[in-house]
Amino acid sequence: MLTLTRTACDACVRPLQRLAAGLATAAPRIGDTKVPMSLFEKNAYINYQRIEDNLTIVRERLRRPLTLSEKIVYGHLDDPHNQDIQRGVSYLKLRPDRVACQDATAQMALLQFMSSGMDTAAVPTTVHCDHLIEAQIGGVKDLQRAIDINKEVYDFLATATAKYGLGFWKPGSGIIHQIILENYAFPGGLMIGTDSHTPNAGGLGMVACGVGGADAVDVMAGIPWELKCPKVIGVNLTGKISGWTTPKDVILKVAGILTVKGGTGAIVEYRGSGVESLSCTGMATICNMGAEIGATTSLFPFNHRMTDYLNATKRHEIAQYAQRFAHNLKADEGAEYDQNIEINLSELEPHINGPFTPDLATPLSKFAEEVKKNEWPEELKVALIGSCTNSSYEDMSRSAAIAQEAADHGLQVKSQFTITPGSEQVRATIERDGQIGVFENVGGLVLANACGPCIGQWDRRDVKKGEPNSIITSYNRNFTGRNDANPATHAFVASPDIVTAMAFAGDLTFNPMKDTLIGADGKPFKFSDPSGFELPPQGYDPGQDTFQPPPTDRASVNVAVDPKSDRLQLLQPFQPWDGKTPTDLPILIKVKGKCTTDHISAGGPWLKYRGHLQNISQNLLIGAINSENGEANKVKNQFTGEYGSVPQTAADYKSKGIKWVVIGDHNYGEGSSREHAALEPRYLGGLAVIVRSFARIHETNLKKQGMLALTFTNPEDYDKIRPDDKVDILGLESFAPAKNLTLVAKHADGTKDEISLSHSFNEGQIEWFKAGSALNLMAARAKQ
Repeated sequence: MLTLTRTACDACVRPLQRLAAGLATAAPRIGDTKVPMSLFEKNAYINYQRIEDNLTIVRERLRRPLTLSEKIVYGHLDDPHNQDIQRGVSYLKLRPDRVACQDATAQMALLQFMSSGMDTAAVPTTVHCDHLIEAQIGGVKDLQRAIDINKEVYDFLATATAKYGLGFWKPGSGIIHQIILENYAFPGGLMIGTDSHTPNAGGLGMVACGVGGADAVDVMAGIPWELKCPKVIGVNLTGKISGWTTPKDVILKVAGILTVKGGTGAIVEYRGSGVESLSCTGMATICNMGAEIGATTSLFPFNHRMTDYLNATKRHEIAQYAQRFAHNLKADEGAEYDQNIEINLSELEPHINGPFTPDLATPLSKFAEEVKKNEWPEELKVALIGSCTNSSYEDMSRSAAIAQEAADHGLQVKSQFTITPGSEQVRATIERDGQIGVFENVGGLVLANACGPCIGQWDRRDVKKGEPNSIITSYNRNFTGRNDANPATHAFVASPDIVTAMAFAGDLTFNPMKDTLIGADGKPFKFSDPSGFELPPQGYDPGQDTFQPPPTDRASVNVAVDPKSDRLQLLQPFQPWDGKTPTDLPILIKVKGKCTTDHISAGGPWLKYRGHLQNISQNLLIGAINSENGEANKVKNQFTGEYGSVPQTAADYKSKGIKWVVIGDHNYGEGSSREHAALEPRYLGGLAVIVRSFARIHETNLKKQGMLALTFTNPEDYDKIRPDDKVDILGLESFAPAKNLTLVAKHADGTKDEISLSHSFNEGQIEWFKAGSALNLMAARAKQ
């Protein structure tokens, strides 16, 4: 028998203890595995380790369960040790994983980035050409026409992206959000994009937020992105989606509950057993249209549907990596939400929202009654499917099944019917699989892989401007005149299934769940419940290669901007605050009612000037309603007494060195993320925008450009302001966070009102105001 003395035993144990300790220390970390963020960026890796490390610190500090959105957002904190974290109060400094820009907003973003002094983007960034292609006669010809007309802008974007190391998706590649979902979104990531529907990536479990170009420039320059700590709205889904009900109906229902401002300052987080019945692209649809309720973003927890989509889009490594990290890609048990909404998918019926606002939600069973009661035009002129919200393979295959059933009964569409594929990959796949043929056989017109009519890029000729008519779309937004510049067009939003079925009826009162159509044989028939494929059975066909990677040698690339161009214009710095108390400022316009970014900076034909600040400023507030006379684009010059357009009047004030203010109503600046709605008033001499309440992105954009974004402490004080008042803004000499300012409204009759003004500026944002803009401050610090 072998016996060991105590000394010998200790001598044996100590090395074993050290070995065990060493093995424990060397336990694998999630960050030890390097997985590229995309197939196009082999040297940029998913940083799950940062999330893991940050959450260890945050959990120790907060000592409570975290929601999914909190895990991802706090997992990207720049300084998790010292960052104040209070929902709805703190301003978080975050490190996004990537930036995405669409071509209309990228022009100004790149012009600003060129002014920053940087030579390379600090994070992976892509630019997508989707906004400048006008729908006219069909996809191929419309695309070629857009390439010819926009050559100067496309050349600028192609060379600027090459110069600064950005990925460039050429015209025809598809809509930015579909390209992001197919190639760049990943569970647990944080992305910002210069388009309000960036939250589409939430369908893959990513926190993706729409921002203005100045925010994008900050991140591209390596500066932390600042976001007010979001509140969290929990939407618990139970039951199972089926029949004519689609994911689109979930967000149409939520929009009706929360309204266009109910999600402001909050992330909408979907959860519950019902999530399992939604496809990945269906979840993206829901997140996409969360922009219409003002939400910071929306997202879903990681599940097998996301794994299926990642695998189908050749991102197997990311799918496997996310599965390993799944514990941080769902909410903690017991996590608390600021608001809770319950939706039973088994009971949810299809909805149609509109007209004129995306939150007027009507169940399909009651819609015909509402049409008649409100005397909305019953004849359906145009049915449009696609857009960034609903252009997936699943959407197209279900709509094609409906169209095929109608064709089997000998029917053609009664309304005009347009189809917009979301990407070249979707277009090529549905062409191969026969869906495009089905659409064209029943009279449908396939448009280019682009935004098209959804953003007003539609050369519509079937009705005259001012003629009342109805259209129905599977898009996301339906503000007055948005799609076709006709303020009398009644635009309704629904699922692609409902839109397609209605195209065959040509009547807004048609309910495909119960009503019949007459086939070519004279017999009535009712549509079957729609069905389709979540993913293409034969896999995706990538179609034409439309991606331009940055070149290896970027130094030889020249970015030219012609000084005589009417499309592009180099930016000049705005003047810093002069340190004086603003007095006797005229009110350019007191806006009455809804004022979206479409009202402030119109799209459509104005999109071509998005890279030329002087020219696009000629559309400033031309859609806003003047409270004085109830008219659009007609305001009184307070110094000449003459009436003129809003931009003309603003320009006259600027030429005389007179600063001015705008007075606005509730949720001012809702809608698009376009920062032109903030750049234009700044360029034309505006000092302040004073409103009852702001939409999140627009408020930030105004601050970034050095404007005072202020709210009435008492919203009813809006009524005290008269359009011909002159105003003073007191308190700027001691401008500080949480310290109100005072507006002195001096009326023409000699009386005056002193009104308290609130603001959400923090110390850093006050410095933007004093410097003249955030870009001015960045450039000044770069020189130090």
